[in-house]
Amino acid sequence: MHAVIAELTKSCPVLVDGAWGTQLQARGLPVGASPDGWNLTHANLVEEIPRAYVDAGSRVVLTNSFRGNRLALAADDLADRVVELNRAAARISKSAAAEQAVVFGSIGPSGKMLCMGEVSADELRDVFLQQATALASGGADGLVVETMADLEEAKLAVEAAKSTGLAVVACMCFDSGPDNDRTMMGINPEQAAEGLQAVGADVIGANCGQGIEGYVSIARRLAQATELPIWIKANAGVPQLVGDQVVYETTPEQFASHVGKLLDAGVVFIGGCCGTSPDFIRAIKRKLDA
Repeated sequence: MHAVIAELTKSCPVLVDGAWGTQLQARGLPVGASPDGWNLTHANLVEEIPRAYVDAGSRVVLTNSFRGNRLALAADDLADRVVELNRAAARISKSAAAEQAVVFGSIGPSGKMLCMGEVSADELRDVFLQQATALASGGADGLVVETMADLEEAKLAVEAAKSTGLAVVACMCFDSGPDNDRTMMGINPEQAAEGLQAVGADVIGANCGQGIEGYVSIARRLAQATELPIWIKANAGVPQLVGDQVVYETTPEQFASHVGKLLDAGVVFIGGCCGTSPDFIRAIKRKLDA
């Protein structure tokens, strides 16, 4: 077990942070604007997010780098600023954590379809290596490959992340199939666990895609398929469109009411994804403390 994971899991469960995208929007990020770009233009507002999560009790906070690979950044004309953006993301979260929490750099999907030939495996590996190396050089303590639908892409990202020597968490997004237990590419929890463990992930899990109640059975299946620690960050329910606003209707208390079931299913790292906030992390902490 990686030393960082071993240290964190001395005291279980481990409370992670909540959403970033919806928190950035709450601070004025315009729809369609680059969240990662804010690391350079609005660093003070970005830093408010991890600091609020640390204050709420998070022992792990992520970085504002989910779309920080050059393929995803190309849509915002920022592909030439990958290193700068990711180093800034890591530094911002490290400053906010103030040695009260560890920082895991966020690595999201490329936005390209490997199976359709839109990108080659070699290029994808290089794309993720560039981002992972930049996050590491910015001071990240670990890396989180997250919201992945394509297992092959996730494996390439994990391999790249592992080459930094940092601890690596690998998460798929389960939101498809009759039971919402498949990724968009048809991968089930058992396949995900086997594939991600094979390439060296230190922690395996799931995030985004659906509400917390749906992740109880997925967490159980992941835990049965691997002996690695399990990480779950679910959404605050399914988003609803109210007027022109996207609203997540699950309350922090409703969200936290499922924490016991997740722990029983084998979850070690627990936090929130889209629509969650520091209030959700506080609600989870109250449950854990109780």
